[in-house]
Amino acid sequence: MDLLQKVESALDTIRPYLEADGGNVSVEEITPDNIVKIKLLGACGSCPMSFMTMKAGIEQAVKRAVPEVSAIEAINLTDIDDPNAVMP
Repeated sequence: MDLLQKVESALDTIRPYLEADGGNVSVEEITPDNIVKIKLLGACGSCPMSFMTMKAGIEQAVKRAVPEVSAIEAINLTDIDDPNAVMP
């Protein structure tokens, strides 16, 4: 199983929770130094709690399952004070 498959498998463990709130996540890139760049989709992309979803959910699930990943970065986190942020 390659690194992308391992990351996708880890994400599959938390996708049901994201989908329950109308969101999801996609892997956009894995850099040569094992930084996984993700994109929050649907409601997750515009939710003011997306930072917490990223840190407490996505990052923990991936790092626990795939220790060779050095970092997780979301390319589209919504700031909690962003006027375009919507509540889930």
